[in-house]
Amino acid sequence: MKITKIKKALIEQKNINLSGSLYHKTQIDFAYSNNYIEGSTITPDETASIYDTGTILTSSDKVIVLKDATETKNHFTLFKYMLETIDDKLDEDMIKKFHFILKSGTLSDSEKEWFNVGDYKKKKNFVGNITISLPKDVPKDMKNLLNWYNSIENKKLEDIIEFHVRFERIHPFQDGNGRVGRMIMFRECLYNDIMPFFIEDRNKDFYIRGIREYQTNNEKGYLINTCLNSQDNYEKLVNFFLE
Repeated sequence: MKITKIKKALIEQKNINLSGSLYHKTQIDFAYSNNYIEGSTITPDETASIYDTGTILTSSDKVIVLKDATETKNHFTLFKYMLETIDDKLDEDMIKKFHFILKSGTLSDSEKEWFNVGDYKKKKNFVGNITISLPKDVPKDMKNLLNWYNSIENKKLEDIIEFHVRFERIHPFQDGNGRVGRMIMFRECLYNDIMPFFIEDRNKDFYIRGIREYQTNNEKGYLINTCLNSQDNYEKLVNFFLE
């Protein structure tokens, strides 16, 4: 299937907010999975409820984490913005805007001046035993990353995955790097006429292992295979709705 057909369908369905469509299903499943990977407590049914009604239907004994609910709602807005700018070239301003949309209104984060919503981190952070960029190095490292990436004329899936791994190693934001990075992967696939995908919740452990092996041992196979599996799964979803 031509990727232009998928792009056109997602944009048209977004514009009319078509229920029961590929866009509708992608919004809910992508938001749930992307947040689940980062430890969100919002369930698939709650994600669908937030999207469909703006409310959360839950059991009486469950405490809803406001930050998780807000980030779920923000993810829907982020996906819409991603499609609205799908014809623009990826740059630092767009990446910062992605972060701003995702983290806006998350009181525990956005009210902290040092958290720097929509801009690069001010304080050191870490991911496991991986050495990531210091705050003072992030602007330079991001410029170098984008210069390298945008110098590739005919991008392949492997280039987009490589960008993702390097982006996560820089870890440019105080928080939200994984979700922004995975949104960029979906976007860049769509932009470069490659079947898009998102990492599903069931592939979380394979994805985390893949990132770790890629970064520490330069073993690329685990992550690439995980992405290919998720890509196959999204293609099945596309075929169900569009064929």
